[in-house]
Amino acid sequence: MKIFPLSEGSFTIDQTKEFIPFDVHSDNLQDRPRGSLLVEIQPFLVVTDNDIILFDSGLGYSKNGVLQIIENLASAGFSSSDVTKVLMSHLHRDHAGGLIMQDTFSKKPFLTFPNAYHYINQSELAFAQSGKSSSYDPSYFSYLSNNEKVIQTEGDGHINDQISFKMSSGHSPFHQVFWIADKDQIIFFGGDEAPQLQQMRTRFVAKYDANGKRAMELRQQWWLEGGEQHWTFLFYHDIKSPYVSL
Repeated sequence: MKIFPLSEGSFTIDQTKEFIPFDVHSDNLQDRPRGSLLVEIQPFLVVTDNDIILFDSGLGYSKNGVLQIIENLASAGFSSSDVTKVLMSHLHRDHAGGLIMQDTFSKKPFLTFPNAYHYINQSELAFAQSGKSSSYDPSYFSYLSNNEKVIQTEGDGHINDQISFKMSSGHSPFHQVFWIADKDQIIFFGGDEAPQLQQMRTRFVAKYDANGKRAMELRQQWWLEGGEQHWTFLFYHDIKSPYVSL
């Protein structure tokens, strides 16, 4: 399997839940509001013998009418139509912003990755539309709910012989994580429950998690299992280490 990090850059986020670009070479974290977190926004493309898989879709930033994630794919040698599966950990803005585009003239929405099946937890999609959390932008989720390319997952299961998923419910109430097993390699994507290398190595409880204790315990469990089974971890929010193989 081949892994392509699709970094959209570094950002700070504070209680406003807005992502503000951060230049690691010239900006100072101390100049940002108190409590600001410094994170990377980094979807991943994984290429197997059978699929071209995207893990989460980034913030949805556009430049001259072109989504940054599409430009990132092009730099890796792929187009948005090449993607066969989109595996979504959850639907917070910084993970789901690139899922849908809007026609310039008709303003109608359409899938950014038109040929891909999108795997989204059914309860996560319903919760995202409920308006109960400001971390979601519910404006286009009804489009996802009624799209034939969206597969609504439930609980734990398998997508095929290579890909499995688990509803982990740590960071968001219906967050899910994924494994791809191909030959002698296992890739693990933990979304915002395994977002950074440092969090895997410590007993870190995040205040921004729906269930911080559960997320911390899951990280410890996955780090142990990953070490025993030699997983490759993909870190969506890590500034320095996009992925690590144990």
